[in-house]
Amino acid sequence: MKTWGLDDLKARACEIVEEWADRLIELSHDIHAHPELCFEERHAHDACCDLLDAAGLVPLRHAGGLDTAFTAEAGAGDATTVAICCEYDALPEIGHACGHNIIATAGLGAGIAAAAVADDARGRVRIVGTPAEEGGGGKILLARAGVFDGCDAAMMVHPAGADLATMDVIATAQIKVDYRGRAAHAAAAPQKGRNALDAAVLGYMGVAALRQHIGPRERIHGIFTKGGDQPNIVPDHTEMLWYVRAATAPKRDELQERVLAALEAGAAATGCTMGWDVPGLPFSDMWHSRPLVEAWMANASATGRQVLDGTTVSASTDMGDLSRMMPSIHPMIGVAPPDISIHSAEFAHYAASPEGDRAVVDGAKALAMTAIDFWTRPDLRQAAAAEFARKQADLPPGVVPTDGPPGS
Repeated sequence: MKTWGLDDLKARACEIVEEWADRLIELSHDIHAHPELCFEERHAHDACCDLLDAAGLVPLRHAGGLDTAFTAEAGAGDATTVAICCEYDALPEIGHACGHNIIATAGLGAGIAAAAVADDARGRVRIVGTPAEEGGGGKILLARAGVFDGCDAAMMVHPAGADLATMDVIATAQIKVDYRGRAAHAAAAPQKGRNALDAAVLGYMGVAALRQHIGPRERIHGIFTKGGDQPNIVPDHTEMLWYVRAATAPKRDELQERVLAALEAGAAATGCTMGWDVPGLPFSDMWHSRPLVEAWMANASATGRQVLDGTTVSASTDMGDLSRMMPSIHPMIGVAPPDISIHSAEFAHYAASPEGDRAVVDGAKALAMTAIDFWTRPDLRQAAAAEFARKQADLPPGVVPTDGPPGS
């Protein structure tokens, strides 16, 4: 019986990714051509599961009570388990401008390769299709359903304008705002009206003024989702949607209170009323597992990439909540020029470009090799676990590790 060394295992995993490369790239383009919003990713779900079936991994479809989630596993049942996350939801109007087609297929490629060597590496891999990252919190819901139970580490890779060791993942929450006024004929009897659009505009301007006095890692952005019905009717109902972000969940909650005060001022000034709620799930900031980050950097470099450490982009993701449950990484892989922003039509183009295709293959290899490192290197597992324990111990009293712990 052959004894596999670390380099042998990694070489074999990379060979398997190459064997599947054409299928992975074909699937990446297929998902890109069929953009689906959060919780609606039925085409992507079925296509990903079909590829796993073809690889002999027999996926569990509709996992964790979510219609568009899936899981597949391989390796010894009691072995160190690495979760590899696949995202595949798109954005309204601009499709895969976040490149989730690349996340999905790099994750699948990594999972297929890791599964093929899991027994020899004495490890276990769990491939998890995680829908609704764009505001829906699919990973949090799956964690509550027990899908990540028994996992020792989690990882994924996200496309960007450069190869970055980490992303500056900040906490976020949504606020849906509802203003109510009184309708009236805008020409015949404007004095009888109470203008809910004016309330919303003044609330928006209040938040705009607030933006001058927030921290460098804090963000506030909002849109009008309903502005009225007809110009000659004083609007009696308007709606807005806001995102509030900050470095940590407690800081985000503090900023949210300031935002609500500014929005409520618009209602008070116009004689209207304001209601609000928090749709979806709040996301936590992320704990990047430094030992795993360094393993990723070495493995990504082995594919010919030059990974920047210390340079990041700010965004929010439900991977932050997963990182509060186990050591986790969320590196960025370059698919576009540095001046092309994610969430833009230009970036959507690059997500299905030759650069995007290369990221699918390189990302799959680097993820698989990092999983193999975690399985076969006790020093890496111990360092990741020790760092994770320190971060938990350093939490202020009364602060829970995540906004969405299992069972909450």
